[in-house]
Amino acid sequence: MTQDFVQQLQAELQPARQQMVDHPVYRRIQTLVDLRVFMEHHVYAVWDFMSLLKALQRELTCVELPWVPKGKPATRRLINDIVLEEETDLDPEGQPTSHFELYLRAMREAGADTAPAERLLAALAEGASVPAALAAAQAPASVQEFVKHTFSVITAGQPHAIAAAFTFGREDVIPDMFRSLITDLGQRFPGQLDTFTYYLNRHIELDEDHHAPLAHQMVRDLCDADARRWQEATEVAQQGMAARIALWDGIAAALTKEKEPVA
Repeated sequence: MTQDFVQQLQAELQPARQQMVDHPVYRRIQTLVDLRVFMEHHVYAVWDFMSLLKALQRELTCVELPWVPKGKPATRRLINDIVLEEETDLDPEGQPTSHFELYLRAMREAGADTAPAERLLAALAEGASVPAALAAAQAPASVQEFVKHTFSVITAGQPHAIAAAFTFGREDVIPDMFRSLITDLGQRFPGQLDTFTYYLNRHIELDEDHHAPLAHQMVRDLCDADARRWQEATEVAQQGMAARIALWDGIAAALTKEKEPVA
């Protein structure tokens, strides 16, 4: 029964999914300057993805003291497997790192500005709210709206909805999005994008072969045969895709503005 719900959900999401994969933003990334603009926006999505992930870990496993078993052991295993590789994966030299920290390294290698993202982290470390931290970072408006949506899902506190946003708005579509992005990048900018190419290829490998199937099963476990939960999962996934498309629109507009001649 739940398998039918998954297939139905994926079918309903297919038009938005294809819109994300075919978005013109990828074709507008022609130079290193273009890529820097993209990365300086996209880094916030890499960061708030980790917050989605940790929200799931908080909801589906015990992270309090004293420890007690929480939820289904299989679901705990699913989310902890994903956390292990997202928060402590191996870099090209075999050293542990989170994918967010790896992305910052890739930005530095490409010459992108990491100072705004670092201001975000510093503000959060000092206790600022997410909106205040985004303001301190002077994040673009499209970025702020995207992150606002992510945290609206998190703060609602419904595990099946968080799992749907994580699975169908992120893990399930990232491989195809990133395939569009990495085409010929390494050849056009040799030596400057090695870490970024590694990051993208690592995401394709993990998400497609490992994380996406695990995430699908997590949604099945959380929604089970509850039609209301599946409907809510579908709505949250659709909203997440719309938020991603709006973010991509914002990046495309920034790229267009960057290319405009100075009057």
